[in-house]
Amino acid sequence: MRHKLFALCILAFAIAGMANAQTTASSAENRTLYSQAQLKELARDAHMPEQFSALAAYYDTRQRGYLQQAAEEKQEWIRRSQNIVSIRAKYPRPVDSARYLYEYYTTMANESGRLAASYGRLSGTEPIAQ
Repeated sequence: MRHKLFALCILAFAIAGMANAQTTASSAENRTLYSQAQLKELARDAHMPEQFSALAAYYDTRQRGYLQQAAEEKQEWIRRSQNIVSIRAKYPRPVDSARYLYEYYTTMANESGRLAASYGRLSGTEPIAQ
């Protein structure tokens, strides 16, 4: 009985691992990550509408990621705001760090959206409306 339970647990973990690996592989195919140097080179060498479209799509994906992170940090900020104990708490308080992260992600999302719209106009396609 114990051996069957052990084998069943290993089989469940193996199936879960395979499903996770397939999801990770498919999401890695859909998005391309560039280093800062590669982005500068792409922006500098971009002359064709396809190149501008690739840059616009990259910055659009990046904007969506930053917006998602900002939403998560806003929830954390709200959660931490409910637990402010003392006026004389040391700075920076946990609520401050959550707020600063939220503001950072929002700023980066706005910058990425601006770049996506700019490259979208250069490619001749309209930016994706949200």
